[in-house]
Amino acid sequence: MNTLGKALLGLAALTASAHASAVGRLVDMTVYDRTTQQELPVYRHGGRYYVAGQPGHRYQIQLRSQEDSRALGVLSVDGVNVVSGDTADWSQSGYVLEPYAATDIQGWRKSLSEVADFVFADASRSYAARTGRPENVGVIGIAVFLPRRMNRPMPMPAPQEPITSRRMAAPPAPAAPIAESAAAPALAKALPGGPLGTGHGERETSEVTYTDFERASSTPNEVITVYYDTRERLIAQGVIPGDVPPERTRPDPFPGHFVPDPR
Repeated sequence: MNTLGKALLGLAALTASAHASAVGRLVDMTVYDRTTQQELPVYRHGGRYYVAGQPGHRYQIQLRSQEDSRALGVLSVDGVNVVSGDTADWSQSGYVLEPYAATDIQGWRKSLSEVADFVFADASRSYAARTGRPENVGVIGIAVFLPRRMNRPMPMPAPQEPITSRRMAAPPAPAAPIAESAAAPALAKALPGGPLGTGHGERETSEVTYTDFERASSTPNEVITVYYDTRERLIAQGVIPGDVPPERTRPDPFPGHFVPDPR
């Protein structure tokens, strides 16, 4: 497998410190609700990680490198590569972080300048389901690759490839089109009791460019997996503890002294 590919490079890095809700060792991954402007807490259950999403809310995936070298992250949502739109595979396109840099992935990449927002939606209206791939709805994953170490100095990038914080492993293939006018109203609701997925939301600006990245191996150095669903369904599955009812006052066998008249 050829581990040298074109990488997509973002133009803006974050400087905020990592938070306790992040998951990962080489790269911290955090899910951030853009509607409520809050990080989603991570719940550990049965050796897996979960977050609870709210139907109709936009969200983004925050990545922060913990390495002193560049790191490539091949990112998938619902089993779909967020850059190319292909069924996700480790060998595909991804984003590259500079050492200790951070960035936000806000949606499905449509071009070098636009993404379609990630939106929590009913699984049947998710992008994966609407493109005929409903089998893996409800999971976010990232395969992390470290670069090949070289004894010789690394060549300087070409002027048209400025160094910033985000890169990808190959040029994106066109994703299956979705009528956005029909998509947006459908994202606001989830069917009662139904599982949650990620819809294809409105477009917004997100500037990136290409750069080179050579993987040390065709096998990831780390794979991070976070499952998601509605809070109600995660409570029903035992992932999130349910609301604890108030403790009932113990009956007193001698609360009074004489027999009162009934009401």
